[in-house]
Amino acid sequence: MSGHSHWATTKRDKATEDAKKSMAFTKVSRLLTVAAKQGGGDPDSNPSLRLAIEKAKEARMPKENIQKAIDKGLGRLDSGSYEEITYEGFGPEGVAFMVKVLTDNRNRTASEMRNIFTRYDGSLGGVGSTAYIFSPDPKNPSFYAEILNPKTKDRLEQMLSEFDDNDDVQEVFYNFKLVNN
Repeated sequence: MSGHSHWATTKRDKATEDAKKSMAFTKVSRLLTVAAKQGGGDPDSNPSLRLAIEKAKEARMPKENIQKAIDKGLGRLDSGSYEEITYEGFGPEGVAFMVKVLTDNRNRTASEMRNIFTRYDGSLGGVGSTAYIFSPDPKNPSFYAEILNPKTKDRLEQMLSEFDDNDDVQEVFYNFKLVNN
């Protein structure tokens, strides 16, 4: 027996799970708010709201929280203003990225995105610098870069992890495939 408290381990695990759940709820809540603001509060006539509600249910978000986020988007509750921004840039070995963000502070988010790209030897591009690669469907880029170098694979995986850890980031699109040697 190591002498450690079983409760300490349980508390630490629960804190980790709660933090992940909170981050997921924050992302989905912002998505719901923007969808309701742009297309109204009826999911039958607003497909983006319907999709956001499905994502909220997948994240096991309570109905009260879903309704509260929709009400914020409709202006029934006082809330900050979120805007959707797309950042484009290049990572290691010229890999193209397109990052969709929902933010209430565009300056802070631009700084964070620039920092992530710079940290991994990439650069934040201008509007349209990578969009042509992802048109018309960002999930199916027109070409893929095949990454063979193990160091580059690790850096790209770390970069994607940082994007996922950022509360403002909603989706990340990229044009690379990791190939095993």
